Amino acid sequence: MKPGLPQIVCEDPNLFQCMGLALVAGGLTVLTLPPFSWLMAVPVAFSVLFIVLRNISTSRAFLVGWAFGLGQFGIGISWIAESFYVDAERFGALAIPAVAGLSAGIAIFPGMAAMLFAAIMQRRAFGGIAAGLLFATCWVVTEWLRGHILTGFPWNLAAYALVDYAALRQPAAWVGSYGLGFLTVFIGILPGVLTVAAPKRRAPVHVLFAVAVTGLWVGGALRSGQDVPPTDVALRIVQGNVPQVEKWVPGSRQRALEKYLGLSAQPGRFDVLLWPETAFPGFLDEDAAARARISAALPDGRILLTGAPDRVEGDGGTRYFNTVQAYDGTSEILTGYAKHHLVPFGEYVPLRGWLPIERLTEGLGDFTPGPGPRTLAIPGAPLVAVAICYEIIFPGHVVDDLFRPDWIFNATNDAWFGTSIGPEQHLASARMRAVEEGLPVVRAANTGISAIIDANGNVVARLDTGETGTIDAGLPGARTPTPYARFGDWTLLVLVFGCWVFGWLASLLGRDPDARHFGTEVS
Repeated sequence: MKPGLPQIVCEDPNLFQCMGLALVAGGLTVLTLPPFSWLMAVPVAFSVLFIVLRNISTSRAFLVGWAFGLGQFGIGISWIAESFYVDAERFGALAIPAVAGLSAGIAIFPGMAAMLFAAIMQRRAFGGIAAGLLFATCWVVTEWLRGHILTGFPWNLAAYALVDYAALRQPAAWVGSYGLGFLTVFIGILPGVLTVAAPKRRAPVHVLFAVAVTGLWVGGALRSGQDVPPTDVALRIVQGNVPQVEKWVPGSRQRALEKYLGLSAQPGRFDVLLWPETAFPGFLDEDAAARARISAALPDGRILLTGAPDRVEGDGGTRYFNTVQAYDGTSEILTGYAKHHLVPFGEYVPLRGWLPIERLTEGLGDFTPGPGPRTLAIPGAPLVAVAICYEIIFPGHVVDDLFRPDWIFNATNDAWFGTSIGPEQHLASARMRAVEEGLPVVRAANTGISAIIDANGNVVARLDTGETGTIDAGLPGARTPTPYARFGDWTLLVLVFGCWVFGWLASLLGRDPDARHFGTEVS
């Protein structure tokens, strides 16, 4: 160890100290995300983990990484407990165990990143910038796996620390949120690299940090500063603010319909009317009277996109779908979309028949997934893709690649999560999809946050959680397809492969005197 350098030293006998530091650092990552967006917390959290992992053995690295993930998700998704208290009599007792169990399970992925980092360091000495690249690469590989294994849960990706910074979020248009997460973590741990680097090797790290941050900022600013002409389509988003505890009680259907019709009828012009997920708490296509009232409220040539459950009878029984349906003045469905990426335990029970668990949501049976992303053609508006609630969190899986839309409609119901930080985090995902795809995202939420997001990820208009009202605004324009929209996560693969090659060459050439085997000191 270089004399005089500040170190966080965690030898094997101090495993619990290491895990405690990692737990606190992981919890700190929550402050990097909306609604806080404390950017300076990024280098603190990830540098602590990086430094701690340099001084423990491979066999213990998983536990340290897991502790970091436990802090990251135990606080970051604690708002999920709110959904269990909607029907507290049936599910309230499960709230804390469910959040703890889910957090502990997801924390396996940071644990895997730490263990992978440690294992490679055992076999090949890396130091300085190369070690930082290795750490960031291990992080993004496991973050990508988290977004895909067992249907995936890419919530609170590292890149979302940049979502409130217009210039810094723009690189997602080239490398997606996973690639931007790699850059976020790598730049974030450079202060940690400086801490353990020899004095004569600090200058290149300072230069790299300055170049990386400046490059991201300038490149992003140039992109975000480009004008995207708006469309001439007028939107009206309705946020009915119907509490979840009231949504499915007897008599609620007519009250909800009255509320949405009343808000929709306010003075003003619109071409497309947007209601949120399950705005109508029933089977709208089977309710002729409700459809007639909706059609009467639509001016000539105007279209309604609304969330509503649907069911189809077949030889195998009744299949239920979570859908968005399009209506005009004829009372007939013009087109529709069925949600394809369902929420485990919310819309279906995995391994039903093996797990004695009920769904949290009301209904007669599990929902059936739709066929996948779909582009809808509706009169008087550009082509639209639909993502219902949870679907908007999946990078690269929102848009039909064969028929590119001009905008994305995200119908959601975040009433399950009250006034917690959950809706803000959900909105952050929608903003990153706008940047990745180069498409505006229009969000209609039952209790908030409803918003119009332009193709650069800027929030043009919004209604906050708990507000009742409407948003009247024009539909922002679309950008030309981004590199990420064209190539998806292949851009991430190129980025990761390049970093592995760079790190291997740096180690092979032995040009970094700080190169060290994991768990040993360099004198």
